[in-house]
Amino acid sequence: MSEIAERVARVLDDPENWPDDPKEAVARQRVLADRVRVEPLDVDAVRLVAGLDVSYATDNSALSAAAVILDVQTLEVVESVAISSEPTFPYISGLFGFRELPPVLEALGALRTTPDVYLCDGFGMAHPRRFGIASHLGVLLDLPVVGSAKSVLYGKHSVPGNERGSWTPMVAGRSEVVPDSPALAREGAEVIGRVLRTRAGVKPVYVSVGHRVDLEGSAELVLRLSPKYRVPEPVRHADRLCGEHRKAVLAAKG
Repeated sequence: MSEIAERVARVLDDPENWPDDPKEAVARQRVLADRVRVEPLDVDAVRLVAGLDVSYATDNSALSAAAVILDVQTLEVVESVAISSEPTFPYISGLFGFRELPPVLEALGALRTTPDVYLCDGFGMAHPRRFGIASHLGVLLDLPVVGSAKSVLYGKHSVPGNERGSWTPMVAGRSEVVPDSPALAREGAEVIGRVLRTRAGVKPVYVSVGHRVDLEGSAELVLRLSPKYRVPEPVRHADRLCGEHRKAVLAAKG
């Protein structure tokens, strides 16, 4: 068993990580949020990135999770895993980690290759309790995780320029971002993420620190992984694999 698989097994077997009650889940988030670490991410040293995603419909229990590892330089798929699962936690905004992470962890535990960085389709510190699914995964496994989401969960921001690579900060606090300066926020605001234009004239993505990465490096990595499409390639591949796998499972059930 690989080191990551061993970590996954320990995390999944610990009942303290998986409360049934939403109030207990919020309390658990607050405890774990104190363990999030921001560390410099050397993007040039990253060779393998695992894209992670989950697919399900709120009106049924079919759920699929996928982990797809890509080579950063070639953007070719190195390894992929998809699994099906039954959710054990209700669908509650802000608490998706308790619903989605168990199958994601199972998929990660099945990988034979160890990536350098993990990329979640979701938020990290851009969350009301600074503990979205990317931070949740990172803290549980103590691994570098970046959050890259397609819509806003929490925070304020101005609109970045239309050219690829333009960005503005996402902030929390009593003030809004300075519209003409992406590097600054008004006094009293906390920068919790970055609104990043990965493709000219196309909607941006929302990048935030998960764990053991920094915001600058996270945004640079997401941009490098998005040469043609809005969504970074590892997540795009994971999203497609998730959808295909869930449809296959539903079809097999009749």
